[in-house]
Amino acid sequence: MKKIITVIVLCTTTVAHAQKYFTKSGNISFSSKASLETIEAVNKTSACVLDTKGILDFAVQIKGFVFPKALMQQHFNENYMESDKFPKATFKGTFDSKTVQYNTGGTYNINVKGKLTIHGITKDINTTGTIVVNQGKINAKSTFNITLADYGITITGMAKDKIANDVTINVDAALQRLGK
Repeated sequence: MKKIITVIVLCTTTVAHAQKYFTKSGNISFSSKASLETIEAVNKTSACVLDTKGILDFAVQIKGFVFPKALMQQHFNENYMESDKFPKATFKGTFDSKTVQYNTGGTYNINVKGKLTIHGITKDINTTGTIVVNQGKINAKSTFNITLADYGITITGMAKDKIANDVTINVDAALQRLGK
């Protein structure tokens, strides 16, 4: 009986201390470095929730990506991402929350596993990232590569030399505790 009570107390304490952090202004950018051109865009309106139990959720509106040239943005949305049909990309993942000390400032390296959905196709992602804890605020960062064809995005014609098959994605989200 004592063991059961101890387990219940430990579980309750762990749940009671779980916190959620949130932003609606996370930075997600990507870079495509092809032989003839480098294409970059940034979206500063991605939503992210980080649960200290080790859960990460991101959502980004595809039309929110801003390019240096309006024509690039138009082609991105209409020809490649079909953003009217597939308006957002999402990531739902987990990480080992025991590696992060949320009450102690510092930079913590994490391994992230989850499902990334782009262009209506969901793929498993395993990558690394960092969580920086500073005075009650959290910053989550990661850089990883994807292959466009894996997500049903095809590059044809004259654009083949301007758009790389592999794209680097950078995530940088400054989060604040929910309910504070």
